[in-house]
Amino acid sequence: MATATATPPGVGPLLRDWRRRRRLSQLDLALEAGVSARHLSFVETGRSRPSADMVLQLADQLDVPLRNRNQLLLAAGHAPVFEQHALEDPEMAPVRRAIDLILAGHDPYPAVVIDHAWEMLGANRAVALLTDGVAPGLLEPPVNVLRVSLHPDGVAPRIANLGEWRRHLLDRLERQIALTGDAALTTLLDELSAYPAPQHQAGEPEIAVPLRLRTDAGELSFISTVATFGTAVEVTASELSIESFFPADEHTADAVRKYVARLPSS
Repeated sequence: MATATATPPGVGPLLRDWRRRRRLSQLDLALEAGVSARHLSFVETGRSRPSADMVLQLADQLDVPLRNRNQLLLAAGHAPVFEQHALEDPEMAPVRRAIDLILAGHDPYPAVVIDHAWEMLGANRAVALLTDGVAPGLLEPPVNVLRVSLHPDGVAPRIANLGEWRRHLLDRLERQIALTGDAALTTLLDELSAYPAPQHQAGEPEIAVPLRLRTDAGELSFISTVATFGTAVEVTASELSIESFFPADEHTADAVRKYVARLPSS
């Protein structure tokens, strides 16, 4: 018996989905992209096949990630234009050097490199302070930093403000899903949401949501920043982010410096 295979969606329905995800009408998108609403309607319904330039023009207005722009081009019958390499490939050497400089420069404080799926691609030695006591299975590649953070056998039992930190991480993931429509991230969100955790009780407003971590040196407090390659025109580089943790007080700074000083040099 022959097995029926699902026909992949054409470029029209895909563009319509992206437009709706951005909460734009056909007229809104047409005006922003400099095309007629009639032509856009024909593209979305499949009555007109858009050129590669038109696909890219619409994708740019819709802020479609580079990975998905390639998918739109393929669905329209065009070749993808954005290259994609593994981080280990020779072409990615400048990116790797930049990452190494950032990680080394942030020492002795923790910093981690993640991809679009929240899998860890690199870290400096101070990250060992954050992952101390995590179940070994959670640290086997590929390491998902959200799972490590919120899993009951991960960092979660040591997070003093788990409800607040969990809400912060899930909010970030929800925003990413809204931006990308990534089904795998939706599955990850469902998994993380099912982990046991205290409800977040809103308190006094803070400048940034801290990570408050219980350690042998007492409770440490960190705030974090996220850096990306803002001019990337390659898929992998465009999806990388580097999260750097900074001590929120002098006690934390001193404790981290002493902890890292005891680690073997990398």
